[in-house]
Amino acid sequence: MKFHAIDIPNGKYTQPNNTHKKLFLLALTLILLITIPLCLNNISNSPLPSPKSNAGSSKSIEKEDQCQIFSGNWVPYPDGPAYYTNETCNLIIDQQNCMKFGRPDTEFMTWRWKPDACELPLFDAAQFLELVRGKSLAFLGDSVGRNQMQSLLCLLATVTYPEDISHKYSSNTDYFKRYVYNDHNFTIANLWSPYLVKSRDVDPSGHDFNSLMSLYLDEPDEAWLTLVEQFDYVIVSVGHWFFRPLIYHENGRVIGCHKCHQDNMTLFVTSYGYRKAFRTLFRTLGSLKNYKGVTFLRTFSPSHFENGAWNEGGNCVRTKPFTKEETKLDGYVLEMYLTQVEELKAAEEPGLQRGPQFRLMDTTEAMLLRPDGHPNFYGHSPHRNMTLADCVHWCLPGPIDTWNEILLYMLKKGYRPP
Repeated sequence: MKFHAIDIPNGKYTQPNNTHKKLFLLALTLILLITIPLCLNNISNSPLPSPKSNAGSSKSIEKEDQCQIFSGNWVPYPDGPAYYTNETCNLIIDQQNCMKFGRPDTEFMTWRWKPDACELPLFDAAQFLELVRGKSLAFLGDSVGRNQMQSLLCLLATVTYPEDISHKYSSNTDYFKRYVYNDHNFTIANLWSPYLVKSRDVDPSGHDFNSLMSLYLDEPDEAWLTLVEQFDYVIVSVGHWFFRPLIYHENGRVIGCHKCHQDNMTLFVTSYGYRKAFRTLFRTLGSLKNYKGVTFLRTFSPSHFENGAWNEGGNCVRTKPFTKEETKLDGYVLEMYLTQVEELKAAEEPGLQRGPQFRLMDTTEAMLLRPDGHPNFYGHSPHRNMTLADCVHWCLPGPIDTWNEILLYMLKKGYRPP
């Protein structure tokens, strides 16, 4: 449409013979000035996409990135177990093979961890194997860490089985395991080190549940020190061994003990040795020239003995999770948890400057709520007194599979070595 310039007359110079024409033009101009904006407004409200049409999805992505996956609740998941059974995975050891040895209830397998503000995705074995192609992962610590490794092996068995190459690396294949997924050039290993630091039996004649151990709190355990630089990812987890009778050494001398019942010996609380062991671990990893991996601290895993201590008839017979109203993080569990988290935080910043990355895998709250997930008397072990309940380790399948769902989530978020 072509608009011509219209001179709006002022009353002073109006010519009588053009009055009607000018009034008509004035009215036409006013109509156009009113109707054109209305037409443009209608166009802008049409159903055509606008740049802001994806604002909701962007907000959703941002919310997912900020999701606090470690805070939540266990919710019913009636389609479980989601991944495997003791019949479909032949990598479950008898100690955690609860269904094989007659556990009568199955409800403990039908719950999933639900973070407060988002969803934790199910474990995708094919996706995990692609993310770790050409990499290596070590579980460094005690038998609960090995428990997580066995969970991961079963989760991955839905896609492929590994080759057991443990005998090529150690004569003690009960405690030092190594598997390779040849199609993905991916290695999983278990580095047995329940104290993280150098240790030895005080009584050389034998070792049992309550025998006295010496810990050299400022000396890293050679069992992992000589191997850790080979790995791209290291998941560290220790805990319950620190409740034993222990003699503490620092700077080449005895400084005191924990539950040692010896005269003229300074007594330390459990968390003292625990803190020093983690400090030595993190400082050592940060100082190793060739270690550039990602270190995950998987936090303290609570036991759930009731009706007595572990050696006084205690057991764990519950068949459902706790609610948050039924239990809380306190006492020795809170002390152990805070101790290791504080040492991790202290290690994070200098670690980033030198190369290694330190990351928190905070599973303590989730597992505190799962008294139903332990073997109790439905796990067998050639090294365990079968009159004692196992309320420390976790049945497979079971709630421990959530740890590897979290691991995959963290890998997808970019926690990878340079």
